Amino acid sequence: MDWIFLSELTVNGALTGLLYSLVAIGLVLIYKSSAVPNLAQGALTMLGAYVVLAFSHNLGWSLWIAIPIAIVIMFFVGMGIERFALRKLAGRPIVMILMMTMGLDIFLRGTTLAIWGGSSRPMNLGVTYDPYFLGDMLLSRIHIVGAMVALALFVAIMLFFRTRLGIRLRAISDDYLASWSIGISVERGVGLSWGLASIVAVATGVIWGEVQGVEQSLSLLLLKGLTVAVLGGLDSILGAVVAGIILGVLESVGSFYLDDIVGGGSRDLIVAAVLILTVMIRPHGLFGRHDIERV
Repeated sequence: MDWIFLSELTVNGALTGLLYSLVAIGLVLIYKSSAVPNLAQGALTMLGAYVVLAFSHNLGWSLWIAIPIAIVIMFFVGMGIERFALRKLAGRPIVMILMMTMGLDIFLRGTTLAIWGGSSRPMNLGVTYDPYFLGDMLLSRIHIVGAMVALALFVAIMLFFRTRLGIRLRAISDDYLASWSIGISVERGVGLSWGLASIVAVATGVIWGEVQGVEQSLSLLLLKGLTVAVLGGLDSILGAVVAGIILGVLESVGSFYLDDIVGGGSRDLIVAAVLILTVMIRPHGLFGRHDIERV
């Protein structure tokens, strides 16, 4: 066995997994405050990437100006979605809210397709495609950058939850009624979580837009992100990071051995197997609370 090659598969898989964690973090932020899996997170990721391109490519602005502007815009988009689409469904069965997020996903994909078309567009972050050599291992530079962004967001979010506002969000995620009883605005807290998840969607869209181009397929990252979120625990930010690494390694190493057996395409098979087994064996995930309900 070539241990160097196996190590390369493992490290690159872990880096890719951290990129999946970016999607999962957005899902967890919303679930922690509203107990709703956001099926539109993939579409928000795609929309965030297109908004950045609208300012950087269409208007010719610097990418480093376009990204902060897109963050502000997407924050209010997320807040608006919660205020005008989801708040009206408060108290309704969970399946109604899931259908709404699915409808938002379809709407956002259709809107971006009508405005920007279906062709792939480069993000042009300026990261070289030359591999980074770590000893005898070849690593993707953009995946290294993306992993660093994921870890930075993880630290920033953990620090945010230690602030006064973050503590209020944690209280909302623990108990709606108790939060209401002490004067915390649950509606504003849930809206804020949608805004924060939309900010994460911009970072995710920029990184993945550089990896594979900005196109409709960015919305399909929802499957990988949802698998990571379920595996780590739908209410655990730490779980999203750890589970992302686990899934990335399993996908990278496993597909290398399984592709020869099944004739290729085993990556999606591994992701689906992880999702199904997690729901069957440990529905609350690795780090999630045991009182999470199946939906």
